[in-house]
Amino acid sequence: MLLAGLKVVEMSTWIAAPGCAMIMAEWGADVVKVESPEGDAIRRFYPDTPESPGNPIFSLENRGKRGVVLDVQTPEGRAALVEVLKGADVFITNLRPGALARTRLDYASLQDELPRLIYAIVTSFGLEGEDADRPAFDLTGFWTRSGIAAATIPPDQEPFTCRPGFGDHVTALATLSGVLAAVHERHATGKGRLVEASLLRAGVYALGWDTSIHLRYGEATTAQARRDRPSAISGYFRTADDRYVCVAPRGPRCVPAVLRGLGLSHVLDDPALAPPYADLDQVRRVRALVDAAFARLTLEEAGAMLTEGDLIWAPMATLDEVAIDPQARAAGCFVVTPDQYGGAFEAPATPIRFPGLETPPRGPAPRLGQHTAEVLAEAGLAADAVAALAGG
Repeated sequence: MLLAGLKVVEMSTWIAAPGCAMIMAEWGADVVKVESPEGDAIRRFYPDTPESPGNPIFSLENRGKRGVVLDVQTPEGRAALVEVLKGADVFITNLRPGALARTRLDYASLQDELPRLIYAIVTSFGLEGEDADRPAFDLTGFWTRSGIAAATIPPDQEPFTCRPGFGDHVTALATLSGVLAAVHERHATGKGRLVEASLLRAGVYALGWDTSIHLRYGEATTAQARRDRPSAISGYFRTADDRYVCVAPRGPRCVPAVLRGLGLSHVLDDPALAPPYADLDQVRRVRALVDAAFARLTLEEAGAMLTEGDLIWAPMATLDEVAIDPQARAAGCFVVTPDQYGGAFEAPATPIRFPGLETPPRGPAPRLGQHTAEVLAEAGLAADAVAALAGG
């Protein structure tokens, strides 16, 4: 396996940091998840029971890991974690910087004792500045404060939220890239380092097209009301069967291709409506014709026409449709995940595939504290200490 021999200790909750560690587990790393006695908060959503096995969201972020419970606010719990970290290559956490400092589990407190350890921390807003210790979810740190919401939501609409975990998974991938870069560096230097990711920085990068224009020129074209958009054929169009098709033109030839495909060739011969369009009034008049033409076609008919014209398009798919989409299946978007009761269920796959190498889930998400005794014994703790910490 790709990361075989790499040991990762993850002490985090919710999504971004656990998601990074889950991908590493799927790629072959030995990942130990450390939880408080209360457990990760997302265990409480869709609880894993014999009647309803396999909490889908906890499993997505934590499958293939071993689970340990430690109360790191106690001297014994903290000391046990440090012993486990002595045998680890990577530590991933998203506890707030202040909480880590109070328990002396921040990077500054550990780096001298554990000089080879790669310490990855996922924060809300970074490790510096007045908001460094503020809590956030991806809704606030990634979606709203980074500018994504304002750039995405048209000004004539009520603001809406991102879907749960949307920005967290982007941040998980960013964290993963930083961790793997530090692992590579350590091959040459023999030294670990601090790796910092934040919801805010990942959000600003994800919005990089708009952000870079604004930083360079002081302005950016962001979300606009539909009637004010400068392209007559770009965006979503409703079809006769009450579906939506999204069209994304990539060059000047796309406008005549769409118009011809929709039976609107006469527009190209009308000096008042033929592209290129000099003003927004022309765009609105042509868009009205395009709207009406799409409204006469079913989604299947519209898709066939757009495909024939070699245009970039996609149906606005529902999750019901994505789950049975042959192309999503061919792309490897889904994977069978084992549960704790001998069964299995489908779940989203990790976003990278290695042709010729299978990287399925290595096991179910752990029960709370399932591997505490095992992991502490591997770390060299005495049997009586293991029993006391594991509740045995």
